[in-house]
Amino acid sequence: MNSLRQIAKSSALLLTISWLSACATQPTTTQTRSDKPYLTEQQAMARSARVSNVSYKLQFNLDGSDTFSAVTDLSFQLTDTQKPLTIDLNQATITRLVINGHPLYPKYNGLFLSLNPLMLNTGLNQIHIEYSRPHSTNGEGLHRFVDPVDGKVYLYSHFEPAAAQQMFPVFDQPDLKATYELSVSAPNDWQVISATRETSIEPQGDRKLWHFPVSPKLSPYNFAMHAGPYHMWQDNSGKYPMRLFARQSVAAQVTPQDWFTYTDAGLRFFDNYFGIAYPFKKYDQVLVPDFLYGAMENAGAITFAEGRFLYNAAMTAEQKQRLAGVIMHEMAHQWFGDLVTMKWWNGLWLNESFASFMGTLATAKATEFDYAWRSFYAGGKQGAYQKDSKVTTHPIEVPVPTTANAFDNIDAITYQKGASVLKQLNYLLGEKVFQKGVQNYLQQYQWQNATLQDFIGSLANAANRNLDQWTQDWLYDAGVNTLQAQFSCSGDRIDSFKLIQKSAETGAKTLREQKVQVALLVKGRHELHLLKKEPVIYQGAETAVPSLIGAQCPDLVYPNYEDWGYVKVALDPRSFATAQSQLAKVTDPFLRSMLWQSLWDGVMSGALPLNDYLDTVFVNLPKEQDYTIAGQVLASLHTSKYWLESMLPLHQNYSERAQRAMAQMSLRLAMETVGNSDMQRRWFDAYISFASDELSLSHLKQLLQGDATLDGISLDQDTRWKIISQLNRYNVKGSEQLLHAEAKADQSDTGEKAAIAAEVIRPDAAIKAQWLRRINDDAAPFPKLRIAMSNIYPAEQAALAQKTAAERLQNLADIDNRKGRVFMRSYAPSLIPRECTHSSVVNLQQAIKDNPNLSTLTMRALQEIAQEEQRCVLVSESMTQ
Repeated sequence: MNSLRQIAKSSALLLTISWLSACATQPTTTQTRSDKPYLTEQQAMARSARVSNVSYKLQFNLDGSDTFSAVTDLSFQLTDTQKPLTIDLNQATITRLVINGHPLYPKYNGLFLSLNPLMLNTGLNQIHIEYSRPHSTNGEGLHRFVDPVDGKVYLYSHFEPAAAQQMFPVFDQPDLKATYELSVSAPNDWQVISATRETSIEPQGDRKLWHFPVSPKLSPYNFAMHAGPYHMWQDNSGKYPMRLFARQSVAAQVTPQDWFTYTDAGLRFFDNYFGIAYPFKKYDQVLVPDFLYGAMENAGAITFAEGRFLYNAAMTAEQKQRLAGVIMHEMAHQWFGDLVTMKWWNGLWLNESFASFMGTLATAKATEFDYAWRSFYAGGKQGAYQKDSKVTTHPIEVPVPTTANAFDNIDAITYQKGASVLKQLNYLLGEKVFQKGVQNYLQQYQWQNATLQDFIGSLANAANRNLDQWTQDWLYDAGVNTLQAQFSCSGDRIDSFKLIQKSAETGAKTLREQKVQVALLVKGRHELHLLKKEPVIYQGAETAVPSLIGAQCPDLVYPNYEDWGYVKVALDPRSFATAQSQLAKVTDPFLRSMLWQSLWDGVMSGALPLNDYLDTVFVNLPKEQDYTIAGQVLASLHTSKYWLESMLPLHQNYSERAQRAMAQMSLRLAMETVGNSDMQRRWFDAYISFASDELSLSHLKQLLQGDATLDGISLDQDTRWKIISQLNRYNVKGSEQLLHAEAKADQSDTGEKAAIAAEVIRPDAAIKAQWLRRINDDAAPFPKLRIAMSNIYPAEQAALAQKTAAERLQNLADIDNRKGRVFMRSYAPSLIPRECTHSSVVNLQQAIKDNPNLSTLTMRALQEIAQEEQRCVLVSESMTQ
């Protein structure tokens, strides 16, 4: 490569400098792009109005070191040369820049290149950039990871929302789709994976040169390149060639046949549902370390967070279902997101909502997990209800002013509420009509960018119905409504029946139209009998249901049977009493799940004392045979344990008894479910997490050391670390030595992170102070800091947390200002203080007032934690003594 001194000698550069000097004296009517590490929507729209027909020719030189070097040849059409043009490139060292054949000294601020309009053409432009850059280590850009087991280096890219600029010069916005032609020089033993399959691999001594064909048109965030000595599995028995990659040191923890089975099933399902063949010809999936999210839908080269999909024992049904669901979610994106892409980041919710809806539908239809919608209800949908009931709730469709705000609203409202709303629309319009609208949308806008209006328009045309009011109510208005049945009986027959819709508890007044099923049930000797289920479209505050007049008077009414609607259910008093006393007699698992949820909602609202709920759990949960429901109720017990520990010492005696009962129940059920490996592992994991009393902790230590056994249970490496963390959390004698010995025996990346979790969770003020300094000073790799953040202050260690609580609140604004969104997404939920007291609520509310300039993400976390503290106080005060 030429040096900058050599470039400076070129006559073209001297000419350009004189042009630049002349231009500097001329007034301009165009506002210069500010030196900010983000792009505004207005800037992006202005750029895409001028730029088109973009293509990138990318050459990378990878050697495994801390930095990489590369060459980008960028070609595009430009409508005018009246204004400067910028190309995004983050923190690179540019060694050569050539614009339309003229070598130039780059005008570069570390964030973007500014191109002198006098050097540009109306029409075709060609930019040549040679540069080098450090690899990223925070999960964005071209991330570098060194395997602690064997020292091998692995790279993978992650670009969403706007991090492609951390790897190559780019117009980093979704509506400037482009083609990509890639070549990579890499060590001999490396694999290179991208959106297309390589056309050739040329030997170069101890290296190889990989050539990839021109890709289809993709938004920058959908392109990808992954490289390293990955272990590869391949399967060509399906409809499309499939490959799976993972680090060599973890290959034994991967079950490739499950991946290929679910992948092939999904590709066949989506080909049929969408009516368009899979657009990227091959399907590669890569398990990668240190990943920030669950997975990413890079076109034809999908990445997955390996920590969520590596197992040292046979997968449980829940783990297999999670694998199938994530595969289906990312696969749906290949059509909806990659083939047809949003124009700007306000459309990101539609990508994720649609993929969540279609991923669950495909899991239910194309795999053995036909109960996937029950799992969705018990898990993600409840998260959406909770998020939508917070003071920070927001509409599904919101403005996104800059790329820095792209992920501000990526939460359970975006994913699960959005998916629920689409599911409801599927019922409202009819499944065939909805599918036809989706097919028309994908066909019309393939390889293009589209908007919400384009999508809704396709559905409206298919349904021959105006969806403007539906769009306003569901997508632009926030909050979740509550639905309750109101009925009366004369003798044993219903003489009046209506559905009452209430406004959201957050204050939003919108009352929505929705189609649900109303179920009537009566008590029987051995079970609750379903009398009738009635589809009803309700709207407004009251909807009469005349078709139920004259039906037998029910003991229980459930107004959202089989979960068609997105609405919280408030059981009428008679139904609530029936639910609490008759749970074990409800044979329909979906309804039983919903009734369990109604009881838990009662706790959350303060209507049902927590101890009364726990009494119901201790009587009924041991009878539960359904794996999904057991997990649902256990999740409520984990929250209950957190609350009980937070309430100390106010309810200390009850808290200790209840937690001991949770542990004993879980151990007993783990012993009773020998032969049912899934249920036994579920109960044994619960036993580990509930163990806090001396007897349970001592037993766990004996199991770990081989001094005790449990039929059917073998301690794999993951389980050993769970036990060690729990022993250290409660400072069991000898637990610190057990930690050090295990860390010495397991020096894998997973082991290193598990050891950090077990160390930082110890009730040791010196350890916590040390890790808090590391967190504040970025004195460790971010993936390790993230582990420390989430484990540093468990609920029962309130006294230790209190030592730094005031300091953490005082420093919140400074940390928020210094750290990026990736860091704060982990820091804020973990390090903002909590105590479950009135004084804590006051302190948090004061912090909200004192820090009006916090980033959107951090301010929301602060507001939500204040609200959660209020709920914890409410639950504490609602408990009967």
